[in-house]
Amino acid sequence: MKGKVYAVVVAAGQGKRMAADISKQFMMLKNKPIVAHTLSVFDEHPVVEAIVLVAASRDIEYVQKNIVERYAYKKPIAVVEGGMERQRSVYNGLTAVAADASDIVVIHDGVRPLVTGTMIQHSIDAASIYGAAVVGVPVKETLKRVNDDGFVVSTPQREEFWVVQTPQAFKYGLIKEAHERAVQDGFRGTDDAVLVERLGCPVKMVKGCYSNIKITTREDLILVREFMK
Repeated sequence: MKGKVYAVVVAAGQGKRMAADISKQFMMLKNKPIVAHTLSVFDEHPVVEAIVLVAASRDIEYVQKNIVERYAYKKPIAVVEGGMERQRSVYNGLTAVAADASDIVVIHDGVRPLVTGTMIQHSIDAASIYGAAVVGVPVKETLKRVNDDGFVVSTPQREEFWVVQTPQAFKYGLIKEAHERAVQDGFRGTDDAVLVERLGCPVKMVKGCYSNIKITTREDLILVREFMK
């Protein structure tokens, strides 16, 4: 693969649904904060050049001292300030990456600590070929489309649907342009891939794992602890 690979790990959320005294990314998981586990996977990946960690402004000093310095990662980690929403936080992370347009940037949620090196590599490989790639898993349950009154309208074929996860990997020039266009248009997406889709560019789906959970609730944290056993 030509070019370099960079990672943007987003950990700027408050985690209100967790109903905890601290942000969910700093909650302990096997004697380490959740985000510290996530960073370790990228730190140990052989092709990732450097990492940008996006944190809330109130957490910058804490993250630098209690995460980055405490766990002595091998690769350079720059801590940058996030925005009010995830999309802005990712954009801030992208602007902090010293990459060329053809380099690959891997964007990942800081509260998905069970990401694996294989998932990261597969997303990088696909992005290097297609320009954009997202990790996800096929939907296992039957889906129903309902109307505003709560009645079933139709039952789509579930084989057509995947649940999107992170990491999501892109050519740097492509994802930077996609974010800048979204800012110009006032568009807010639920993930980074949809911003690329708006440009008319194909996005390759890469199969991930059902254990690659985004920790949002206490139940998620219980599941992750069980998977780690």
